[in-house]
Amino acid sequence: MSSEPWTIESIRDALGNPTLAQRFLGEINRAPAHELLGVFAKWERIAKDTLAAVQRGREIAAAEARGDEPPGQWINGTERLQQAAARIRSQGAA
Repeated sequence: MSSEPWTIESIRDALGNPTLAQRFLGEINRAPAHELLGVFAKWERIAKDTLAAVQRGREIAAAEARGDEPPGQWINGTERLQQAAARIRSQGAA
């Protein structure tokens, strides 16, 4: 998002997902006047977080395409997942 102020239209567009955008529009349209700013602020934050996640995903994809390690700190959860899988199998799960 540029330095332009957020609008209902820009929030809708930033959400990307039509279902989520429809939910936003429904909430903003049904909000009583005294709650409009709160609803707008909530969805503005969601839109900003969505754009940041998309940008982060693009950076990770670009790093992997170059053969680099993805940026940021990563936790290796392999052992934890293997332990959980073993525990589930021991309880009779397929």
